[in-house]
Amino acid sequence: MVSISVLGYAFSRHVGDKLLSLKPEWINMGGQQCSDCSQCIATEFAFAEAYPKTVDEKFKGHWETWFTQDDVNQLVNAGINTVRVPLGYWIVEPLVNRTSEFYPRGGILELQRGLKQLKAAGIAAVLDHHALPGVASPGQMFAGRCTNDVEFYTPYNYHRALIWTAVMTALSHLDPNFGTVAAIEAMNEPIMNADQTPGLGGWVTFSPSAGLASASNVTAALSTAATLSSVFNSQVRQVLFDAIPVLAQVAEQLSLNMVFAEGGLRSFLHARKPLVTTFMDINWQFNNPANPADAAIGPQGYDNHLYYSFGGVADPNEDAYLTSVCNLNRIQNDAALGNSPLWFGEWGLPTQFNATNEFLVKWADAQKFSYSKGAGWIFWNFKVEISTLAGDTARQWSYMEGLRLGYLTQDPSKLHDPNVCDPYITNSTST
Repeated sequence: MVSISVLGYAFSRHVGDKLLSLKPEWINMGGQQCSDCSQCIATEFAFAEAYPKTVDEKFKGHWETWFTQDDVNQLVNAGINTVRVPLGYWIVEPLVNRTSEFYPRGGILELQRGLKQLKAAGIAAVLDHHALPGVASPGQMFAGRCTNDVEFYTPYNYHRALIWTAVMTALSHLDPNFGTVAAIEAMNEPIMNADQTPGLGGWVTFSPSAGLASASNVTAALSTAATLSSVFNSQVRQVLFDAIPVLAQVAEQLSLNMVFAEGGLRSFLHARKPLVTTFMDINWQFNNPANPADAAIGPQGYDNHLYYSFGGVADPNEDAYLTSVCNLNRIQNDAALGNSPLWFGEWGLPTQFNATNEFLVKWADAQKFSYSKGAGWIFWNFKVEISTLAGDTARQWSYMEGLRLGYLTQDPSKLHDPNVCDPYITNSTST
């Protein structure tokens, strides 16, 4: 898998402290920026709360211009075969408590449109549950709401997240526009300390298909599945039952056929390949985390994210960076715990020091060299707004800009220098 993150549906401005990719557009829309993201209009939640009458219109305009057919053409020309689409839970609109949660509507229609364009281009998609109900990460803009009041790790919000997964799984089987969706990522970047994520290990995955060929429509199939105690545990059965009205509303919003005998739906379902369930790898967390491999009941993959620019990985100099990444052992460590195949679902070219153009060529090569030893890599992110306010951000954060500047190769499977790591490989390994 050689791919990049495509932002543009649930949220497309922020990656926590990693990136402010749309500064001028965000401000022109009515957003703000501040040192403490909880104190200004810096997230979807704050924006929707501040502009309840115009938020949907403003975001629709943003979505329609941020990811277009021209972007798809650029991805094709760049040799990209897969995209990872970060999504907020609020894209499934019936899950939102509108009395206390404030988010834009209409994202699911833009997701359908974008996936249709990607499918026509032959590009596979990973649907990433990036921002979860109740907020899963404190003080992060990528959580959709910047707050230290983290409430995701509760039965109520686990349940909502599973309904989200059930609906996205169903859509990926029912809507031909979702036809190249290959995987669903259950959760992006939980809190690293497992002591602070109670109950996460009990969070389960499931398959929506359980030999229900005799059912006449999707609602009847899910109703039957919700009674199959020999197949699903009580938690999953309740999720399936509660997902029925949610899916019905979303299907109506997307104008989907739910009757198996109509429109060739039954044949389409029989031909559909199983989705790959995806989790952050076990070593993402510390303090005795649960092993996501224990949840596998079908094809499953594992995601790891690595940004040297945030510190704690290697000393901030060229030799230390290259020595570290060229001797990386994360793939082997995960495989020993059953977390294979592993891909690197987020990485980029940012550094803790002022990097020369010459180094960034090596830095791109060395990371691709090591990450390609697993199932591949996904670059964060595909583009960054080019503007005075955004400054030089795109140079190290944008795949397209990195390609234009020559840091990345036109064929993503190739390296400028296949021997880039030879001078740095040692007998030791790095994590």
